[in-house]
Amino acid sequence: MAHSSSSGTAQAWSALGGDPALLERVSYEGTGALPSRLPVMELARSTVAVCSLAAAELAARRTGGPVPAVRVDDGAVTAAFLGDRLVRVDGVAPTTFAPLSRFWRAADGWVRTHANYPHHRTRLLDALGLPAEADADAVAIAVGQLPAQTVEERVYAAGGLAVAVRSEQEWAAHPQGAAAAGHPLLVMERIGDEQAPRAVGGPAARPCAGLRVLDLTRVLAGPVATRTLALLGADVLRVDPSGLPESQEAHNDTGVGKRSARLDLGSAAGRAVFEELLASADVVATGYRPGSMDRFGLSPEELAARRPGLVVARLSAWGRYGPWARRRGFDSLMQAASGIAVIEGDQDRPGALPAQALDHGTGYLMAAGVLRALTEQHERGGARLVELALSQTGAWLVHRLVRTPDRPSDPYDASRWLTEKDSPMGRLRHVLPAVSYAGGPADWDRPPGIWGTDAPEWR
Repeated sequence: MAHSSSSGTAQAWSALGGDPALLERVSYEGTGALPSRLPVMELARSTVAVCSLAAAELAARRTGGPVPAVRVDDGAVTAAFLGDRLVRVDGVAPTTFAPLSRFWRAADGWVRTHANYPHHRTRLLDALGLPAEADADAVAIAVGQLPAQTVEERVYAAGGLAVAVRSEQEWAAHPQGAAAAGHPLLVMERIGDEQAPRAVGGPAARPCAGLRVLDLTRVLAGPVATRTLALLGADVLRVDPSGLPESQEAHNDTGVGKRSARLDLGSAAGRAVFEELLASADVVATGYRPGSMDRFGLSPEELAARRPGLVVARLSAWGRYGPWARRRGFDSLMQAASGIAVIEGDQDRPGALPAQALDHGTGYLMAAGVLRALTEQHERGGARLVELALSQTGAWLVHRLVRTPDRPSDPYDASRWLTEKDSPMGRLRHVLPAVSYAGGPADWDRPPGIWGTDAPEWR
């Protein structure tokens, strides 16, 4: 099935500051399968489209030729948005959610928790007054005795993650929901005054060749963005704190094309290595809770002062505004808080989107913002900031995209968008990139490695 246009693509491209005339370079085809009451397929199609168009635009700047045509296939987009579920190592599927990451019935409604990481599980149990060995039955009893918002506040006070399930109307009345409604889909601004553009050339198939990306992001949106930059030829080095655990299963999906190292920024030696990496970085992507990295001088302005001409892409869950600005958050929690879970559920229980669509969509928007910033730099120089939040992508989905239900008419088979290759973990199956344009790359140049084991140095 072909699609002649996408209003979502036009909205996102406008938010990115793109030339509207370039939308004529985009065409749509194929059939997807992200069934939902909200326009999830439109969100997915649009974010991949603008990312592909931004890549094509940068390729044209680097080669001096015309902007290549972009063809968006809904089947490939669907596979990409389901990629964290479709990845396999030696035929083994990942565990996407831990047993204590789910909906729970509270005394007056529902609560959604996120406890995939061991430290989040511990904090959840502590907040509920439960022992470390407590199981799901014990959590269900404890949550069932409390109002949903009491659980939300207790768990967050303990450093864990839980939100009360709210309707669309309840979220609109909440100070954080009202704040989100008043902000744009994303922000792009100039944060440095130096004029000289950084001269980097590259072939159309790898328009980011020669660029170095310092990746300070974690599951899932940020790694999707930097994975896309790696596809386009950038040297992407992901750096994680030495003491914070990460899921190798998640890295199997989002670590393709990258290398991954660990650094203790609190130590003099670790900080020295980081500053050496920053000194020749072209892009820094951050995805930690607002305020959590301030002591390391990682604000966009401080980074750009130390590395003139830098592009900084900054991602948060709830945005840098409102009472929840410094709270941790994940896609599943955003769905629960913002009314999406109620919209997608029924009278018996809340529901969920057919994919982690806020994460994936925000990731493609983040990559698109970096690519557009690089294009603008090519002409006018200057350090740039690209800022996004899962809450803004959620507000876009609920309030600004045309709400037409997505109901695929045919069974969906992802096999044509899957590939297999040997990796350090075993035989890896992963999804091929949905971001594509004429003459662009068809796959990443390397599989993911073992998380955190690469040397913290540029290639």
